Amino acid sequence: MLRLLADENFNNDIVRGLLRRQPELDIVRIQDVGLSGADDPTVLEWSAQEGRILLTHDVATITMFAYERVQAGLSMPGVFEVTRTVPIGRAIEDILLLAECSMEGEWEGQVRYLPL
Repeated sequence: MLRLLADENFNNDIVRGLLRRQPELDIVRIQDVGLSGADDPTVLEWSAQEGRILLTHDVATITMFAYERVQAGLSMPGVFEVTRTVPIGRAIEDILLLAECSMEGEWEGQVRYLPL
């Protein structure tokens, strides 16, 4: 199962719904690991060090920094960008599908947009 990191501004209703549906899901929030207020490159670096795919709503800047890491040959386990307009239930379903059915390392160097 994938290891996930929820960005600081990621919808906590989605995080709670994920854990309600899949209590053993390995997900942490930026706030839980002492990175509140950290800039995007720092968040992506921590995500890479921990082997966690980043869940974010930030399509404005994260994508650029994620691909900069890839171009520099640095690890980037993956980013799932979830549009803010997707219904919460749909976001939960898509994230759980990806978390449960993906192979470790499958999303390395990739940015994916949800809903699927």
